[in-house]
Amino acid sequence: MAEVYRDDLGIPHLRAADVGELAEAQGEVTARDRGWQIEVDRLRASGRLAELIGEAGVAWDVFARRARLDDTARRSLAGTDAATRAFVSRYAAGVRRGMAAVGAGAPEFRELDVVFGDARPLEPWEDHDPLGVLHVAHALFSTLPLMLWRAHVAATLGDAWVDVFAGYGDGGDETLPTSGSNAWALHGSRTASGLPLLAGDPHRIFELPGVYQQVRLACDEFDVVGLAFPGVPGVPHFGHTGDAAWGITNAMAHSVDVFRERLRRVSAGYEALGPDGWRGVDVERSVIQVRGGEPVDVEALETERGTVVTDLRADGDELVGWSVRMPARASADLGAGALLGLLRARSAADVVGAFEGWVDPVNRVLAADRSGAVLSATVGVTPDRPRGERRLPVLAESAGAVAVADRAGGRPLDVTDVAVDANERPARAEIDLGWAYSSPHRADRIGVLLEELRPGSVDEFGPVWGDTASGSAALLLGFVPRGPLPPRAASVRDALADWDGRMDAASTAAGMFAAWRAALVRRVAAHLALAALHAPHGYGAVFDPWLGVTGQVAAALARLLAHPALRDDVGALVEAALDDAADAAEWGATHRLLPVHVLADVRGAVDPGAALDVPLSGDGDAVRCTGSTPGVTDRSWRGSVARWAWDLADRENSRWSVPFGAAGDPASPHFADQLAAWAEVRPARVVTDWARLRPDAPTGAA
Repeated sequence: MAEVYRDDLGIPHLRAADVGELAEAQGEVTARDRGWQIEVDRLRASGRLAELIGEAGVAWDVFARRARLDDTARRSLAGTDAATRAFVSRYAAGVRRGMAAVGAGAPEFRELDVVFGDARPLEPWEDHDPLGVLHVAHALFSTLPLMLWRAHVAATLGDAWVDVFAGYGDGGDETLPTSGSNAWALHGSRTASGLPLLAGDPHRIFELPGVYQQVRLACDEFDVVGLAFPGVPGVPHFGHTGDAAWGITNAMAHSVDVFRERLRRVSAGYEALGPDGWRGVDVERSVIQVRGGEPVDVEALETERGTVVTDLRADGDELVGWSVRMPARASADLGAGALLGLLRARSAADVVGAFEGWVDPVNRVLAADRSGAVLSATVGVTPDRPRGERRLPVLAESAGAVAVADRAGGRPLDVTDVAVDANERPARAEIDLGWAYSSPHRADRIGVLLEELRPGSVDEFGPVWGDTASGSAALLLGFVPRGPLPPRAASVRDALADWDGRMDAASTAAGMFAAWRAALVRRVAAHLALAALHAPHGYGAVFDPWLGVTGQVAAALARLLAHPALRDDVGALVEAALDDAADAAEWGATHRLLPVHVLADVRGAVDPGAALDVPLSGDGDAVRCTGSTPGVTDRSWRGSVARWAWDLADRENSRWSVPFGAAGDPASPHFADQLAAWAEVRPARVVTDWARLRPDAPTGAA
């Protein structure tokens, strides 16, 4: 039995006799607190979500089965070391106990029973399921969707347009990422205590319940606070062991290979054309059971290069599809070997050493310890591809030898002053592992703020996290004409000329800028030069969010406005968009939180996040990341899904926050009790004094 304590925010603090008992305790408490969430992710991994939520889960299930996510998780557990296998299996055992006792009674399950008029019993977790959840968290976090987008651009507009939409060039105006994060480190020479500080905030979809779970894990070997993925043991991304601490950002690496496959049907199934001719394809056939609907047949094809994850399209007597070679599947390793090493880390070097077992995605790590050491490292596994082959999918028939997965490059660097990571293109060639990166604005802005404000403690990080300076406003406003304009358009231009460039919720000028930008995006997306881009992409419904033309136009807007094909029409487009923005309200009137809950996609179900639409400052390219899709919606669906600051001098002086709360149950007082403080950038102090915590029901009780 392990002891369970809670702080005032309901955050679980677990204390067990040994690591195995602790793993079970973490699994059990996670099932108590987040039973609905982890069951959804477990079903996502196995391609069975539609069994629970009906038609809304089919597109994902088709992808999951084609990508063979569940099989990869099984292989990974079987192939990992004995200690890691036991750690993951004990966690799954705890989940089984917690789901049976509490988690299976989550109100969302009852809601679906009412909607569908039946009852679906839950099945016990298998030992590999936590690794399936880990895989789901990153399966589309790679460059795969953007590689397919670039292929669509090349096929419809021509190869030269790929660089326009990828934002690759000498101008530094690279496009917005689909994911990202901020992180920074201060050496002890910059702090009041003389010991390092680490801080940051990961940017992902605002899933409800939240992506990260604040937790404390203590046993005879270690005592760690950090942010866990619900359903996965340990704290793989952000943690503080007392002696060492770490945080990550996405390295924006070319982390998977994508191939354009030529296929043909044969009596035995399929063959695929590779560099050595036609070769057999492994085929798995299965049936998706759809709650309230008809079953869906799925053929999952795997060539010598990878799993075919798109729909197939006819091309004469052949078929064409796109396969992906994920390092995790190619090596049967999801990086679980890093989990225990991180918990046991006592130095920055231990942290980096533990991450040598990490696989996917490729991350940049900042680590520090109480000796004063601060290290920067790039970790994970990436295909060994030259830059020219990271731009578009590789033609399978001319691919040559499949690229060997390689450990991310470069030795760890000692940080002796300040380090900032924000998904920008790195200066060091050996860790420049991608093709297109995020704009350098966030990284540059954080660097400026750290230099100007000279924060010496975590209490002084608020203005950094909360900075709302737009990363694209100055560039876009350069297209606004200075000459005579009609009155409505002129009024908007004049207001924007006086604007300070900050995307504050209470700012009417920021609202005008956003309304003008959105109107301009819609007009550019409808331009005749881009008409072919609106053709159906044909890859499959799961890729629709990345293949939406309006969203991609928003990301590449400045480069499109400068393109010769649109240049002659830019003046008229800008002027009309200014007129559209004349009646705009303050930014916070439309820029409001959009929590993404699975039930929102189920017809007839009540969305637990519907009432959480608070106004937000910030924008997709601001340090205070609250990303929307200009031209589609001002609602913010992506941004800072946690904020963290680790103090190496005094762990209890550290800070953390999440957008919602510790509990997944909408009826719990801790379902969204952190929302207001998160929106105002007021992270809570980490509490580690056991005497200040209240006891909860222990785990493992009969």
